[in-house]
Parts: sequence; structure tokens; C-alpha cells
Amino acid sequence: MASLNIKTVSSNLLALVLVLAAVAWLSNRWFFRLDFTADKRYTLSEATKDIIGNLQGNVSIRAFFTKDLPPDIARVRQDFREMLVEYYQLSNGKIVFDIIDPSDKPLDEQEAVNSGIQPAVVNVREKDQVKQQKVYLGAVIRMGNESEVIPLIQPGAAMEYALSSAIKKVSVINKPVIGFLQGQGEPGLAEMQQLVESMSVLYKLEPVNLPDSIYTLGRYPTLMLVAPTDSFSPAKLGQLDRYLREGGRLFMALNGVQGDFQSMQGNVLENGLREWLKKKGLQLGSQFLVDAQCANIGVTQQSGGFTFQSQIPFPYFPMINQFTDHPITRGLESVVLQFPVSITVAPGTAGQAEVLATTSPQTGQLDPPIFFSIDRQWTQADFKAGAQPVAVVLNMKGDTEGKLVLVSSGDFATNGSGQQAQQVQPDNVSLMSNAIDWLSDQSGLMELRTKQVTSRPLDAVTDSHKAFLKYLNFLLPLILVLGYGLYRMQKNKRIRTRRMNYGMI
Repeated sequence: MASLNIKTVSSNLLALVLVLAAVAWLSNRWFFRLDFTADKRYTLSEATKDIIGNLQGNVSIRAFFTKDLPPDIARVRQDFREMLVEYYQLSNGKIVFDIIDPSDKPLDEQEAVNSGIQPAVVNVREKDQVKQQKVYLGAVIRMGNESEVIPLIQPGAAMEYALSSAIKKVSVINKPVIGFLQGQGEPGLAEMQQLVESMSVLYKLEPVNLPDSIYTLGRYPTLMLVAPTDSFSPAKLGQLDRYLREGGRLFMALNGVQGDFQSMQGNVLENGLREWLKKKGLQLGSQFLVDAQCANIGVTQQSGGFTFQSQIPFPYFPMINQFTDHPITRGLESVVLQFPVSITVAPGTAGQAEVLATTSPQTGQLDPPIFFSIDRQWTQADFKAGAQPVAVVLNMKGDTEGKLVLVSSGDFATNGSGQQAQQVQPDNVSLMSNAIDWLSDQSGLMELRTKQVTSRPLDAVTDSHKAFLKYLNFLLPLILVLGYGLYRMQKNKRIRTRRMNYGMI
């Protein structure tokens, strides 16, 4: 009997080992995962599937990730590895990858640095002490002679967008040319580094002077007009009219007013576009919008002989988070506009207009000229105009429908140049990039640009609800234990009663 039991146990153990081995083998060949997140964070988009499905050659990915990372960063490494496995399987082997720990070999670390992947420094807790550790979290994507670098993959970043756009960039052959209008005081492409970097994945940006007579705009599927300061002649406005009549797509980021921090003054900006837009049913305002929900600006102050930099709220730079559900704005969280004005859609507009974004309900309007004062004490009385539209899309009517997207702040995605250059909000760049994608019907990566981990704070609860939950957590286990004890006592009592009745028969 003992020998039989031993054989049975051995057979069961052998069967269990074989099952586990089969599961491990199958999991390596067929990887899948279930995604229950609200934004489908772990589900590859159709855009990514199209990019992978259209690959004309092999792509190699070398990911440089340090091992033994803190839990929140180690999760990035695991998520990136699982994504690479999915890319490999979807590509039928056209995408291959290696994950390397640069700290293992000096040559690997040198390769990472030479490729453009710089180490980041993170705090690591060991034995009740916090020390700094150098880590690598980047990847190099290659196809033929083309290569693209993801220098740093941060927790919460749009990981799929970074990887898919890098593959798209090294594999795309013919990029559509987007015309960047120049000649009326607009900033150059060199002053919009973040936008150029974002759009260079799918497009080639080409500066183009707006002609007076010879029409050359038809070769561009989409035109961009950003922050012009000089006046437009009737002939140039006529060229824009023809472009839209023939089905052109035009993105405009315009300043209706302008602020000068040197003189601390603000005035109306007139360049002829206000009247041109009015004929299309879009009225560009001439009042400064101020919003209680705004960005901060750095101000140099002095006190007690010391000079220091402080951040103060600046209502002239509204922080926009009221967006319509539209492909251009979907996924955006916060866009900061500089000196915007309101956009009014006139009744009977010759086209279908849709508001894309508005300021907060706590918005006010100020007539120029104005003087900026950092010492001004703002009150609720300054913000009584209600929410104001600041971004609009207009679908033109006609045989060939042109499209126009208008944002009432010309500098919201401009970095500047030289020592004045500065980073802008990522969503600022995404708003302009998404608009170009939508206008150009190249929306493949648009949905991925803003696909990232968003802030999801816990719901606030009242003090009474907190007290209820506290006592519930304390008393419920006791009630369950007592209830189970009573149930067991009654059950044992019934068993004893049956035994006594059985013994009496």
C-alpha cells in the first residue's frame, strides 16, 4: 500500500512538472495579457498595428535598462519588455530586440552613452539609508542605415507613442510636406524645436513665403500660420482664400493682442487677419482674457538686500483644461495659452464650426491698453465673464471642403531662440501636432501622443463618511467572527441532539 502511494505521488508530481513546463513553453511562444485599465494603456492601438504591418524591412531594438531598480522604475522596465514582446509577435519576427544592463559591461555602457542615452540619477533606499544610483532607461531603434534614440523612458510616459513613432521615423520613406508660412514676422522653425521634433516623425516641414501673385500653395496638403505680426496685403489674403476654396487645410495660431514684458504693457495687434476671419464667421476678440485658473511666471524680487526668484500666478496665461471631445483635443490635460483672446462664432457662419477648448468659468476680460502689475490683488470681481472659446475648428462649405483650425494664442507652442529659449507644456505641442494630424488626415499616431498615465486622485470623502468606514473596518471582523462562532455552536448543538436521539432508539 505504501509503495502504491509513493508511485501515485511520484506520478502526480511528474504530471505537474510536465504541465508547468508546457505552460512556460506556450507562454514564451504566445504572449497575451488582459487590459482592464480605463484608457486601455496596455492594449496596442490600431496605429501601432498598421505601422508594424507595413514594415518593409527588419527593425532591431537595443534597450538599455539597469537591473535592480526601485519598484516604481522596475515596473517601467517590465512594461517595456512586455511591449517589445508584443511588437515582436505582431511583426512575425521583423522586429527583434535585446535588453541589456549597461552596468554589467563597460563596453555596453559606452555604447549606450555614444548612442545618445544618458544615465539618470534616482534615489534608492538601502538599510534605512537613501543613496543615489545611476540608471539607464533608454533604447536605440535601427532599420538599415536609419536609427532613432529614445533617451529616457520615464514612469507614466507615453511609452507606446515613443516606440511606435521611433519605428515609424526609421521606416517611413516619403513624408508629406507641410508648409510653414513665413514673411509676416512669424517665428522660424528653429524657434519651435519641440514641435519640429514631434512632427518630424510623419512630416517634412518646409518654410514657404506667402505669394502675392503666383499661386504655389496647392502642393501643400496643410499650411501652418503661427504668430504673424506684420500686415497682410489683400493679394496674400486672396491666396489663402483660394487655398481654402480648393480644399486646403489651414492651421492658424494668432495673437489678437500682444504683451511686452519690457514695457509691461499690452495692446491690440492688427495685421488684417481679424477682418479676414470675420468674413468667415469667426470673430477674433480684442480684449485680454484673464483666468483665475492660470500658470505661474518667474519674477525676480529683492528683500533685505537679497535677490531671489519667485513664482506668482499670472492670470494673463490661462491654464486650459476644458476641452470638447474631438480627435484634436482627446487625451489633452492642460494647455497654457499666452495672452489669448476670445473667439466668437457668428450666427449663419458659412461652414460648420465647433469649439475645441474654452477657458475656465472664472474668466474675465480687460480692454487694452493695459499695464501689467505683479502686485495687483485679483478678486472674484475680475473673473465674471464666464468661460470663453479659445480654439475653434471650421469645416468650410463648398464642392471641396477646406478646413481651418484657429487658436487665439500665437506663441503657445513657441520655444524661442538663444538664451530666451524655454520648454513649453507637452500638451501645448500635442495640441498643435494633433491639429496638423487631423487636418492632414494622418491621424495614425495622434491618439498615442497623449496616451499616458494620468493623475487619478482618490475621491474626497466627508468626515462622517470617514468615521463610518473606520468603525466599519473595526467592528465588521468582530461581527463576522462572532457570527461564525454562533453558527458553529448551533451546528454542534444539532449534531449532539441527533446523536442523543439516535442513541435512544
